Amino acid sequence: MTVNAETTMLITGAASGLGWALAQAAFQRGHRLILVDRDAAALADKSAQLAAVDPRRVTHYALDLTDGPGRDRLIEQVAARGRLDVLINNAGITHRSLAARTELKVLRQVMAVDWEAPVALTLGCLPLLRDSGGCVINIGSMAGWMPVLGRAGYCSAKAALAQFFEVLRGEVADQGIGVLMVYPSFLATPIESNALGFDGKPAAHARSSVGRVRSAEWMAGRVLDAFERGDKRLFPDRFTLMASLLWRLAPDLYHRLMRRRFAVELNS
Repeated sequence: MTVNAETTMLITGAASGLGWALAQAAFQRGHRLILVDRDAAALADKSAQLAAVDPRRVTHYALDLTDGPGRDRLIEQVAARGRLDVLINNAGITHRSLAARTELKVLRQVMAVDWEAPVALTLGCLPLLRDSGGCVINIGSMAGWMPVLGRAGYCSAKAALAQFFEVLRGEVADQGIGVLMVYPSFLATPIESNALGFDGKPAAHARSSVGRVRSAEWMAGRVLDAFERGDKRLFPDRFTLMASLLWRLAPDLYHRLMRRRFAVELNS
């Protein structure tokens, strides 16, 4: 799509972390924003901060995106307001727990938030994106490309997200709808501090990580730059790209390195 000032962007998970960083960066670049988050108080506060600068360019809807009827109402309200140029599926959750110990309700919750909700929201918004020649931006993860100990549900959801949207990309290409898949590694955002444990309660142990932990602001700038270039996929740093290649070219070596680096997960 052609990127113009005041492109209308809908950002999910917009009240904190990467979603809020994306909202600030997009606002600074002159875009109109529709902010969505389940935390009504935080969302109202963040929206008010931007509206104090220009109230015409910000609106917000408090919503748990796993609520199907609520999601449908959101789509109706967005359609009633006019055009939608960009949908950024950013909202997500994760867990830190061994696959064999994790209760199915946790795996279902991760899949509902990280796969089902963005898929359903995108399908509902396709007519609007078709009219505008718009773009869907999905915040995936390197965990969707390669296994990470203690994240079986999260890896599964992000892999499913990537596969669904790669298929959708081919199916809507002739309709003028773009798809940008973003594959960050480790970011300093609340998604990890709010990670679920094996039973759905907060995870009891600190996360393991590899590579440099980047800021949400760093990531947001790269996402918007990739969108403006018309990129189809974004591996934001060399580490992420090299790790994905290692998994494909030398999977046994990757597993040995991962077990060493994420040993705390095996003992949790």
